[in-house]
Amino acid sequence: MAANKRIKLLGSVLDVLSMEETLERVEELIEARKPSQHVVINASKINLMAENKMLQAIVNKSPLVNADGQSVVWAARLLGYDVRERVTGIDLFENLVALAAEKGWRVYYFGATEEVVQEVVRAHQEKYPALEVAGFRNGYFEDMESFEIASEIKERQADIVFIAFSSPKKEIWVNAYKELMQAPFVMGVGGSFDVIAGKTKRAPKWMQKTGLEWFYRFIQEPRRMFKRYLIGNCRFLTHVFREKRNQRGAIQKGEKNSK
Repeated sequence: MAANKRIKLLGSVLDVLSMEETLERVEELIEARKPSQHVVINASKINLMAENKMLQAIVNKSPLVNADGQSVVWAARLLGYDVRERVTGIDLFENLVALAAEKGWRVYYFGATEEVVQEVVRAHQEKYPALEVAGFRNGYFEDMESFEIASEIKERQADIVFIAFSSPKKEIWVNAYKELMQAPFVMGVGGSFDVIAGKTKRAPKWMQKTGLEWFYRFIQEPRRMFKRYLIGNCRFLTHVFREKRNQRGAIQKGEKNSK
């Protein structure tokens, strides 16, 4: 059983788990058969949570929250927490597909364009012939279709649902429909479908390890990513330094009270 190592960081809960421990925890959740929502946090998600209290509440009641961004790992260490590694959404996604093929779990793919989601399913079935695909559909739909989509996922008896659209839409949608879907593990994977399908490229390994994956994405789409990364990273640092200042204030207050 994966140990429960949960901390509170920058307005979010965070499970301090390795990739191996995370996979163990996912298996526990699937075996429990209770609908559950997985979330990853990064600098952008922390910024969104600061201004969207609904998103913050959804994240903080999720049974499993991983550090997707290296910035979150660095911030945690600066604030005194022993967070040794990040568990990126795309790496967890790929590991779970491999594990699903091994365990016989049924997976459902939901999001991106029709062309992309079909290519992701094709690529995974080619790589993992034993993989049981419960179904798939693109991420373009009207709100009035949500009930029908969630009902279809329930009918397909999916054990894992991968949701590939942006935040906070995916977190809010999953929170609203996870009980109807009755899938024991629902995970948002952001732009991972586009990467698997070859539509976008992931940063080289050295950039991933040095925390520069965000910069690689920025130089690919500078106009679209300017606000998220350059402005967003500055906002994130503000949150980190504010929490560090609050920590110091609390320590100083405690020292005064002990005298």
